[in-house]
Amino acid sequence: MSEESGRRNLRMPSDDEMFAVVVEHNGGNHVRVRCQDGENRMGRIPGRMKYRTWINEGDVVLVEPWAWQDEKANIEWRYSEQDAEQLRTEGHIK
Repeated sequence: MSEESGRRNLRMPSDDEMFAVVVEHNGGNHVRVRCQDGENRMGRIPGRMKYRTWINEGDVVLVEPWAWQDEKANIEWRYSEQDAEQLRTEGHIK
């Protein structure tokens, strides 16, 4: 992070990933997300993130939709509030 600009290098989506916002926590390791393409999907929090990264409603996350069931997706990354604000400022998300 450069001190004068305050900009951080953030993880950006690859070809099969997209930004999403968590709209509902369904318990366990499932959340409902509203994806960048306008679809609502059931997001699955993988075990590597389940107890280490807390995901709440309103969080901006990076998801990878399943190839065989488009209505479901894996949560790949959660952005902090500062990172989400930077993504909004740079025009990556609304």
